[in-house]
Amino acid sequence: QVQLVESGGGSVQAGGSLKLSCVVSGEIWSTCEMGWYRQAQGKERELVSSVDNGDDSTKYSDSVKGRFTVSQDSDKKMLYLQMNSLKTDDTAVYTCAARKCGSPMYNSWGRGTQVTVSS
Repeated sequence: QVQLVESGGGSVQAGGSLKLSCVVSGEIWSTCEMGWYRQAQGKERELVSSVDNGDDSTKYSDSVKGRFTVSQDSDKKMLYLQMNSLKTDDTAVYTCAARKCGSPMYNSWGRGTQVTVSS
């Protein structure tokens, strides 16, 4: 298991930027993929970005592609999400998640951090 703690959320005007951070601890060696989910009020949870711990390849949802960038430190103990050109639709709770190698789904979660984008 890994433990995940997010920070960096807050309030920003549309067009602005925020950078989220996630501290990763515990059995990092057992984790094959890291991701950022978000859930807006009344909506389903959405995987917005992920990074493969093996080859550092990244993926993005269509809703954030070209605006968000996921990255991590070389020791995999920090995960980041740089969010630029924020829109009001980006308002949500953002949660860091980890998928254990061999698992088909994410199985470790942080508590989340609120991002609010105002017009």
